[in-house]
Amino acid sequence: MRCLVTGATGYLGGRLAPRLLAEGHTVRCLARKAGRLRDVPWASRTEIAEGDLRRPETLPAAFDGVDMAYYLVHSLGQAGFEAADREAATNFAEAARAAGVRRIVYLGGPEPAADQEVPSPHLRSRAEVGRILLASGVPAAVLRAAVIIGSGSASFEMLRYLTERLPAMVTPRWVRNRIQPIAVRDVLRYLVGCAELPPEVNRAFDIGGPDVLTFQEMMQRYARVAGLRRRLIVPVRPLTPSLSSHWVGLITPVPNAIARPLVESLVHEAVAHEHDIARYVPDPPGGLTGFDEAVALALAKVRDAEVETRWSNASGPDAPAEPLPTDPEWSGGTVYTDVRERAVSAPTGALWRVIEGVGGEHGWYSFPLAWSVRGWLDRLIGGVGLRRGRRDPHRLQVGEALDFWRVEEIVPGELLRLRAEMRLPGRAWLEMRAEPAGDGRSRYVQRAVFLPRGLPGHAYWASVAPFHAIVFGGMARNIARGAEHLTP
Repeated sequence: MRCLVTGATGYLGGRLAPRLLAEGHTVRCLARKAGRLRDVPWASRTEIAEGDLRRPETLPAAFDGVDMAYYLVHSLGQAGFEAADREAATNFAEAARAAGVRRIVYLGGPEPAADQEVPSPHLRSRAEVGRILLASGVPAAVLRAAVIIGSGSASFEMLRYLTERLPAMVTPRWVRNRIQPIAVRDVLRYLVGCAELPPEVNRAFDIGGPDVLTFQEMMQRYARVAGLRRRLIVPVRPLTPSLSSHWVGLITPVPNAIARPLVESLVHEAVAHEHDIARYVPDPPGGLTGFDEAVALALAKVRDAEVETRWSNASGPDAPAEPLPTDPEWSGGTVYTDVRERAVSAPTGALWRVIEGVGGEHGWYSFPLAWSVRGWLDRLIGGVGLRRGRRDPHRLQVGEALDFWRVEEIVPGELLRLRAEMRLPGRAWLEMRAEPAGDGRSRYVQRAVFLPRGLPGHAYWASVAPFHAIVFGGMARNIARGAEHLTP
């Protein structure tokens, strides 16, 4: 079948596409920018269509000839995400119906019990998207999952960092609510298996693993699997979801904008009410993956640097078109730059290894305190901060997150361009180049570019410019030294 995967740059879509290919399907990925998928290892075996679910005129070509369409996108973390998801789902449903698509598959959130309080905006939006797709006129399968356990998932990152960093903690009472987590491998198995559903199936299915646990029990069992001491957990009433999300944002890499809706969804019990999906996608011979095994598998992927995708892979809609740092000065507006160059007594290959290893656990090669303070300030005003880290300690791909940057361009061995995603009164880039200089030597060229927005933007640049000699100058100097140390 020809399968259209939306959200292929995200956590689940990026894992689903290669598995559909392995099953013999033809895969077409919908992305706002095709370049975002350029470096993924399976991209050359897929069709990539550029389009935006918020712009219906871009969709007909993407849906043309498609048999099955996967809806794996959301606007979580963005202002007005409920309206945005409603619009995107409506456009998706209309495009699928017009193109004669035979099956829609959607992964949503758990359905709170009827006697529970009003669900969180996050769960309410997920449920609304499911209803829109089920009413589309195209047979739809809506899979409803609670917490997904897998390397790189936002839920797993929350669980991991809270447990590892806090041997004792005061928690909200919702940590005693029951949850039915599911391993990411089982979620992907269901998504692929939906290709075989009979055409008359148009309904929602609860999916969950074999264990029903409280979040408190999940933290204790994570600690046991990870070889940590038993955690001291004291639930108290005053910690509201809002306060809890700030606490999660403080301790984990997940920013407040994403932590809050995730925390709000945990306030409700999330247990599967049925297992009807097994009629169509039978359980594997050994049964579904248990919680402890799912944690062990995820930790092994993290340890071996084999994380396929991370929650931070997905990014929001790009900002309105503005000059890129490669555009000439006549493109308009004020452009501030900070350029540093260093002669390096090492070949470009060694220099590139240091450049591509920037960020994450390796840090930013200069004044760690300044970078940490900038990351903390960004978290305090609702930004992503520095703790997103990187997916792989040695290799980068276009489109993936790198601390509070997004990898915008890579020319292997030559250029790394990062676009800032921290909260700024303007747009910013950081470019790092490795240029040959002959006789086994090279030159390192570093350029920071800032396009201010209004008076606050100009004031921001003026306030940080005095520190550039220390931060950016030290960075250039230490990257050059790092490359020289790699050379015998």
